[in-house]
Amino acid sequence: MTQPSYVPIAEVDQTRPALRLSTPRSWTQARPAELLSPKRPRGRGTGVPGPDQGYAMLLARRFSERLVLVEGEDPSDVLLGAALVATARSGHYGRAPVARDVELALGLFGYLSPAPDELVEWRRSKFGGIAHDYSAQRELVDGIPEGSLLLDPGEAKGRAPDEWRELLGVSGV
Repeated sequence: MTQPSYVPIAEVDQTRPALRLSTPRSWTQARPAELLSPKRPRGRGTGVPGPDQGYAMLLARRFSERLVLVEGEDPSDVLLGAALVATARSGHYGRAPVARDVELALGLFGYLSPAPDELVEWRRSKFGGIAHDYSAQRELVDGIPEGSLLLDPGEAKGRAPDEWRELLGVSGV
């Protein structure tokens, strides 16, 4: 609390001068990659922003014991790819990833139950080394139709063995 100037106080008890901040200058939106409208940009390579997306990787690791892999498939590649798809799904809803997002991603690619041979060959080409290739990561996520991302995980898992081409946006193998 301040004291009147006529009250005697010891030098150590006197208040020290405070740092004075200058008045801020006017602000402009001029940084690279800033969004200039309230709508998010859409298209290949733009991604789907959302809160706490790194949490999807932790969630994906919880599914590692349930994965149905064939020889030559790397679990770390599969879990990273599933986490990327899960973050795209959660971003569409404007929230952080949850376990159901990862479950949907793994179900779409047939990693939670035995998958047809054609799907296995297709996903092996998409997921092989994806953990070390950003372009492949973007290609994987951008290739999935938005309608597939918005499905219920149980529905996606049930439809994946028969309708995987449609669900994953694949025209032919």
